[in-house]
Amino acid sequence: MPKVVIIGCGFGGLSCALTLSKANRGLEIAVIDRKETFDFLPLLPDIIGREINPKILACDIKTIAKENGFEFIREEVSSVELQKREVCAGSRKINYDYLVIASGTETNFYGNDSIKNSAYTLDSVNDAVKLLSVLKENWFDNFIIAGAGYTGIEIATSLRRFSLGRKQNTKITIVEKTESILGSLPQWIKDYTTKNFWRLKIEVLAKNTVDRIEGRVVHISGLKMFDNALLIWVAGVKTTRFVQELNANKNAQGRLTVDRYLRLDRNCFVIGDAAYVRHERNYLRMAVQFAITQGQLSAANITRSIKGKQLIEYKPVDLGYIIPMANNYSCGSVFGLNLKGKLPTLLHFIMCTYRLYGAKNKMEFINSLTGKK
Repeated sequence: MPKVVIIGCGFGGLSCALTLSKANRGLEIAVIDRKETFDFLPLLPDIIGREINPKILACDIKTIAKENGFEFIREEVSSVELQKREVCAGSRKINYDYLVIASGTETNFYGNDSIKNSAYTLDSVNDAVKLLSVLKENWFDNFIIAGAGYTGIEIATSLRRFSLGRKQNTKITIVEKTESILGSLPQWIKDYTTKNFWRLKIEVLAKNTVDRIEGRVVHISGLKMFDNALLIWVAGVKTTRFVQELNANKNAQGRLTVDRYLRLDRNCFVIGDAAYVRHERNYLRMAVQFAITQGQLSAANITRSIKGKQLIEYKPVDLGYIIPMANNYSCGSVFGLNLKGKLPTLLHFIMCTYRLYGAKNKMEFINSLTGKK
């Protein structure tokens, strides 16, 4: 019986595992993850801003595995031996016929231990719950968000919604090391978001970095500092250590370059944020929609490989993207249409509802948005 090992149970890994378990009863499928839950990352800022019940965003992987007939191994992967077809996780050495690396990314602190030990992150449901608890139990004069990408924008607006709900006049500042917010996104999105920041009294310090944090004092480059401040670090990501140590082509973040079938070699596929996928003249951005479809395709190609059939090339369909902001002045591009305001907010929540795991979680999420108990 061929054995498939999937490292990581995020959107890509779970998609691959579910696809394989539904279509292939003759496979042994094992999913390895250091966490015990599949966390629905797109809604983490809403735990803060809208106080969405975190329980509906964290699904027990052991339960999912039992429901769908695959094995779950809760361990952290330390290394992968591609030639031996072996994964080292904890004290175990796990052999495979086919491997799917879906380990995603983790927060990059760029070697700054002061920040790593003191700043808050938003990598999991537990992170969001911890942050919400601190916000409820303490009073801060300043919220500092390091990083003006998607997550930085979302958490800044969610923090404003939180502070307004408690009548707190906390100053919110985003620190971004580049010249502008939202990286390479179109200028109209940057302008629209900047206008919304003005509405919400959110300041952006471009071409600046967070140097260090001492207690509740956050030091910014240029000798600027903020007292009684809480720092949230979303300033960059990198792949996990075992991916970084693989002898393979990678980009600056450590994402692995794959072929048109999503393979690193004949028996190893890489999907989701861990994969650096070329499409036409560019490389795909990190996005949930790509992770899910890559999970489905890698599952199909594993099946075809076992049967000796021609593999299928990965041809992504880009549905677009939305920058959801907690005051409902969202923006984005969907099917090539530029959208602003409440409509993209609604589309964001519709897609999140569709992708949530479990009918009960979907219903509770809808009820929370509509105010029903």
